[in-house]
Amino acid sequence: MLSLIRALTPKFFISWYHFGLAFLGAALYGFPSRKLIVIGVTGTNGKSTTVDMLSRIFKEAGFKTASFSSIRFQIKDKEWKNTLKMTMPGRFLIQKLLRQAVNEQCTHAVLEVTSEGILQHRHRFINFHTAVFTNLSPEHIERHGSFEKYREAKGMLFVSTKHAHIINIDDINAPYFLQFPAEKKFFFAMNGVPKEGVTTGINLVSLESGVSFIVDNVTIVLQLLAEFNAYNALAAITVAKSQGIPLAVSKQALEAIKEVPGRMEQIVKSPCKVIVDYAFTPAALEKVYTTLKSLLPPDNSLICVLGAAGGGRDAWKRPVLGKIAKKYCDSIIITNEDPYEEDPIKIMDEVMAQAGQRAKKIEDRREAIRQALLLAKKGDTVVITGKGSEDSIALAGGKKIPWDDREVVREEFQKLTKMGKCAT
Repeated sequence: MLSLIRALTPKFFISWYHFGLAFLGAALYGFPSRKLIVIGVTGTNGKSTTVDMLSRIFKEAGFKTASFSSIRFQIKDKEWKNTLKMTMPGRFLIQKLLRQAVNEQCTHAVLEVTSEGILQHRHRFINFHTAVFTNLSPEHIERHGSFEKYREAKGMLFVSTKHAHIINIDDINAPYFLQFPAEKKFFFAMNGVPKEGVTTGINLVSLESGVSFIVDNVTIVLQLLAEFNAYNALAAITVAKSQGIPLAVSKQALEAIKEVPGRMEQIVKSPCKVIVDYAFTPAALEKVYTTLKSLLPPDNSLICVLGAAGGGRDAWKRPVLGKIAKKYCDSIIITNEDPYEEDPIKIMDEVMAQAGQRAKKIEDRREAIRQALLLAKKGDTVVITGKGSEDSIALAGGKKIPWDDREVVREEFQKLTKMGKCAT
């Protein structure tokens, strides 16, 4: 019934409804963002990690900081998990959190800004000081109608932000975001020729335990896997520089990060490796697979557990995810993720369609993880994608069942190890 009402309601009315709620939320809490330096981070991938990195740099610099992402909410020294199944909080909650940040005497707030949030005007009446663009690839196409409209939604953050824009100029979509006016613009790039006004990372090297690169003759060594985390760090460094924070402070904060929950998080290190990552877009999944494949010894295997979300969330990409897995994975297990009101078997079949003969389906996600661990030999890597640090599986009617890929890995690995059946 609710979906029918939405379908019959004119779009302009829905838009004004969301706009009105945004105003009411801001007014109720006294327009708190006017008393903060608010930084919005948008893009397809890397938003949560960039927010996390930036909040740590600000804290290292002595700033009282709040941050809100799909991973967690943090206000000064207090932090708690984001359990909303919503990256960007609703209009009233986001203003409430900003008010709490002001009450705790925070000076800075870092927000993950999504295209869905922008469609629902959640960014309205937030006084953004700085907008950050990480990267862009096709996502939420069915929701927006086209890639161009998806990009346009992302661009609205830059329209709303007049002071400073920070842009990844390596991304093919950078020219679109460069067109919006701002008092100041800062750019970052990787492995290019250093130029004035561009924070450039050079000598990017993937390590077994992380990644390293050089910025302004300073070597940064991250304890986080994957070259894309170097990009996330470079974005955070550029924002920090725009706030007058010395590179030495950024280096100290970034090098101290041992993990970002559910983002290339290494749960098991030996005798096999088990990685949990949030990747659910084709671009993100391919980057995860290429990174892990490049770190594997020649005789070892990459074992992949993946699925796709239901609820009308970009069904077009399901076979694409399967095709990417076929290209990089030695063994593939297609499993349930967040089916919402859809039939999980149907979703799995759509992923399976392009996954090839090395793939098999196991609907029970715990059993899928268990079977992946059983397949692993010493030196192999198991990677489980799609949910990261999320704490539930979403079913029809708003029902959720408690879940954490990371805890399930730990539990199943311990059971199998006791039985002498894991990575022998």
